[in-house]
Amino acid sequence: MIDINNISRKQADFLANAYNKNQLAHSYLFVDNDETRALNTAYWLACLFNCTGENKPDGTCINCQQILSGNHPDVLLVKPEGRQTLGIDQIRPLKEELAKSPVESTRRFFLIKDAQKLTLPAANALLNLLEEPVAPVVSILITNNVDQILPTIRSRTQIIKFNENEKRDDRQSVLIENGFSVEELEELDDTKKVDQEIKYFYQELLERNDLALVSAHKLVDLANTTVLQNYVLLMLKLYAQKDLESSMNQRAGARMLEYLIEIDKMKFSNVNFRSLLDYLALKWRR
Repeated sequence: MIDINNISRKQADFLANAYNKNQLAHSYLFVDNDETRALNTAYWLACLFNCTGENKPDGTCINCQQILSGNHPDVLLVKPEGRQTLGIDQIRPLKEELAKSPVESTRRFFLIKDAQKLTLPAANALLNLLEEPVAPVVSILITNNVDQILPTIRSRTQIIKFNENEKRDDRQSVLIENGFSVEELEELDDTKKVDQEIKYFYQELLERNDLALVSAHKLVDLANTTVLQNYVLLMLKLYAQKDLESSMNQRAGARMLEYLIEIDKMKFSNVNFRSLLDYLALKWRR
């Protein structure tokens, strides 16, 4: 739900100043652990540009209402729509769409949520749009992990960071750095039972214990959401990285990371979670 009251006031003031001076950039990269807040801020900017009220943006005029309900012809939103990635099939049609002149405004707004999920072909297609915008347009990419955005895209956008003065605990910071959103952190909440099973599973793998397959199936039952499944795979990687950095288990850590990278590829090919963990348990025993 779009709420232009739930925005970053500091960043909104910066954008309002650019708007008032007619100095808006043609492309921005909003980097925020809370992608919902960043998206709200992007919609706030679109409302500011199109509002017909006295106190802009008031959120109540016809233009603002159209924008906030997703029905304004000059404001386009692209997001994964429940998929693991943002593919080229979602980006390619925008080239034709963004070549059109604004319908009801003097500028169009093109918003991409979860920009860190762009596939390489999609990112390259987007790069062409950012380099040569045909119509007057403001493109706003929203991500929770700037390191997952191609350097060539970063160099063509004005980067606005929302979290520079915010503090989080170590666990939250690790998850955020590895692409988890604030909403996903809230969904994870208490992971003690899952954490215990991940630890058992990892240790049993290293020991080539037959119980590893049993533990894999326990994890499948516990990790019954996409967020939990991504959490399990991340924690296995962190265990492997720790071993890789140690003097005793470097070889095991390197081998485990190799298999987990292969699992990442399988996941993007829509292999189910149970099959991923079975693959790991059986592959390790060879």
